[in-house]
Amino acid sequence: MTMQLATARAPRSLYIHIPFCTNKCHYCDFTSYVLRGQPVDQYLDALEQEMITTVETLRPEVIDTVFVGGGTPTVLTPPQMERFLQAVSTHFPLADNVEFSMEANPGTTDIDKLGAMRAGGVNRISFGVQSFDNSLLERIGRIHNVDDVYRSLENARQVGFDNLSIDLMFGLPGQTLEHLSDSVDRAMALKLPHYSLYSLKVEENTLFHKLYERNELPLPPEEEEYEMFLLLMKKLQEGGYRHYEISNFAKPGFESRHNSTYWRNEPYYGLGAGAHGYSNRTRHINLKGVQPYIDAAAVKLPRLETFEVSEREAMEDFMMVGLRLLEGVPVSRFQEQFPGQRMELVFGETLEKQLANGLMERMEENGDTVYRLTDRGILLGNEVFGAFITT
Repeated sequence: MTMQLATARAPRSLYIHIPFCTNKCHYCDFTSYVLRGQPVDQYLDALEQEMITTVETLRPEVIDTVFVGGGTPTVLTPPQMERFLQAVSTHFPLADNVEFSMEANPGTTDIDKLGAMRAGGVNRISFGVQSFDNSLLERIGRIHNVDDVYRSLENARQVGFDNLSIDLMFGLPGQTLEHLSDSVDRAMALKLPHYSLYSLKVEENTLFHKLYERNELPLPPEEEEYEMFLLLMKKLQEGGYRHYEISNFAKPGFESRHNSTYWRNEPYYGLGAGAHGYSNRTRHINLKGVQPYIDAAAVKLPRLETFEVSEREAMEDFMMVGLRLLEGVPVSRFQEQFPGQRMELVFGETLEKQLANGLMERMEENGDTVYRLTDRGILLGNEVFGAFITT
């Protein structure tokens, strides 16, 4: 396996997971742990050791995008942040124009920490705002308030960050169209270059799932959630934002380059507890517990699971994630990833069915055939994506 990996095409994108949070939100099923009492410095030691082992196993050429997620990476202290970012730049060759993103929670980014992030190479921040309604924030288990949002963004701009994004959620318990309309208006008044808008998904092993099972989670009706998505699309598009992916809107040139790696089914390094990675037609998931991860990383790659992806499965993944991009999936890109295969031969019946029911359209652009979602298909995206998966 090592010889095979050593000759693989090296990923040009890097994901790193910091699993610590100030608290656990009611809807969160990510690999995250409350910060108090956690061995953060030992975790950073282990993370650097995984970096060393990773580059020995599959040496990078150049890294175009970095994304640090969590958890809440910004719970690291400024010295910890400085040390962590130094390790990244030491072990991975970052491109001169690298997009270096970090997730942040409002209220966890003071001037000193933001300064350490900026000095360490971070040039894009994604704030998990979720709502501009304090009562809703409390209801979903967020510990920040709306004032923290404004203060955090002001601090980020003061330190020199201009590539800023915020996440908003819809379909929250007790949320109305009026709540959402007010939140998106206040978000857009900030004139940020990027917005991510996600519907609530009730995941197992969360407080919200327990409440849902007991009929104690007052979610908006499905029809109202549909109206919420329509409202979001209308407001953002009218505000000059390009709807470039199902859940993401950006000013031209500020689309997330890192996330586009996932949507184009391209390889990426995945480091840290619970992180996923993909290279050489192989996916891996790292150990999730903090201490098991620390123990394993000291002696080997800290894998929970590694599995080969068949060509058929990779082609299905290509269609499923690629159609999330509103630019669609070009036939030429399919052939680049799968030499000798033709999209219309592999998925002809499915493509024709989606074209016939009006959920997809076929376009000719610059001598290339492109398949993409229609306006109706955007609203029924999961139905389209699922059609390309073999059961």
